[in-house]
Amino acid sequence: MLTIAISKGRIYREALPLLDAAGIRPNDDPDTSRKLLLDTNLADVRLLVLRARDVPTFVEHGAADAGIAGKDVLLEHGGGGLYEPLDLGIARCRMVVAARRGCESLPRRPRVATKYVVSTRRYFAQKSVQAEIIELYGSMELAPLVGLADCIVDLVDTGGTLAANDLVEVGDVCPISSRLVVNRASMKMKHERMKAFIDSLADAVSNVSAQGAGRARAS
Repeated sequence: MLTIAISKGRIYREALPLLDAAGIRPNDDPDTSRKLLLDTNLADVRLLVLRARDVPTFVEHGAADAGIAGKDVLLEHGGGGLYEPLDLGIARCRMVVAARRGCESLPRRPRVATKYVVSTRRYFAQKSVQAEIIELYGSMELAPLVGLADCIVDLVDTGGTLAANDLVEVGDVCPISSRLVVNRASMKMKHERMKAFIDSLADAVSNVSAQGAGRARAS
């Protein structure tokens, strides 16, 4: 049995076409089913639908053979039991530093609100800046507005939420996309099945990328 863990939400929605192109389709309608453990059209493949932060944990400890999660989550997890063979190129966004408009120049020891503690600490350390990290899990944009923090580190897609809250980008931490991660033990014990799955998913990603490039040239 091959068990694949997938993050809920945007990653799940964008991963389904890739899985379909790789020949894997859930038996239940993903838009209506509340099941978290889904059988598929393949008797030896099942899907686990999890919170984003739980995907690498399930994979690292062998509860899932492979998983699909954002690079932001993987950077925070830092698990050594994972093999990351493939960038799926979906759910793209950026991790940035943002501050209140008019307060773009940060103090020497800024207070930074974020849920990405590991990535934030690494980013400021690389710039030789001693930052005070304030861990938050929601309403990040409020932190600079009410004086809780000088800036935030968060994910942005279009930047609309930042603009709506009078925040501007003042630094780029890293680009983010969703990756395939594999349990190292599963890669050894189920090598042929895992390799076939990875190869089929890589072909699906390549085909989608080629189609996107073709549309771009046509336009």
